[in-house]
Amino acid sequence: MESLLALFSDPAVWAALVALVVMEIVLGIDNLIFISILTNKLPEHQQQKARRVGIGLALFMRLALLSMIAWLVGLTEPVIDLGFQGAPGQYGEPTFETQFSWRDLILIAGGLFLVWKATKEIHHNVDPHPNDDVFDVGRTTMTFGATIAQILVLDLVFSVDSILTAVGMTEHLPVMVIAVVTAVLVMLLAADPMANFIKRNPTVVMLALGFLLMIGAVLIADGFGVHVPKGYIYTAMAFSAGIEGLNIWARRRKAAVETSG
Repeated sequence: MESLLALFSDPAVWAALVALVVMEIVLGIDNLIFISILTNKLPEHQQQKARRVGIGLALFMRLALLSMIAWLVGLTEPVIDLGFQGAPGQYGEPTFETQFSWRDLILIAGGLFLVWKATKEIHHNVDPHPNDDVFDVGRTTMTFGATIAQILVLDLVFSVDSILTAVGMTEHLPVMVIAVVTAVLVMLLAADPMANFIKRNPTVVMLALGFLLMIGAVLIADGFGVHVPKGYIYTAMAFSAGIEGLNIWARRRKAAVETSG
């Protein structure tokens, strides 16, 4: 207890905690969008339970990974070497990596899964009653177990990214734990409002699926060593969400005028 009091008496620790909480919440938005879209496909009485289970699994996974920090840091060590260099870029360095760590492989697999899932959902939204062909991806109904399994896969990907971010920002385990728990609690509080908002505004679903496609592509690029600054990604997402907010506002104003008229 005395060591914790001494730790949190340092203003630099508080600054790191605030920065890490903000970063973890921002990273958690991706996870929350995916959970909201998936759980909205379940029967009404199962949706809230599925969201809570999914977010609870995210918390469990993050805390489990925090308890294995030494092992997790080792995930950045190369385990596969293809034995050749990528084409040289502008400054003479390879444009992509040919040595892959477990973290890289997890990000690539998670990104591919996210791209596949978002593409499948976009297809289902564009053509909700497809013909009987090999591209019929909208006919089966999601079960509770299948939904949780898919959430679990993406929880793992986002958890690895989240914890490696925490390790890179601070060396104090209590700070990491507080930041992760705080971020997941925010996700838990925001889960139902976000899911309900997406359900009430169908056009937001397509925008969110576009976000997931972009996030999946960024995860794949990151796995290949092409690092896209997160600020660019979230700025683009915020701008798109702002435009969609104006569209929703305009539609509501128009509907109110037509009703009053």
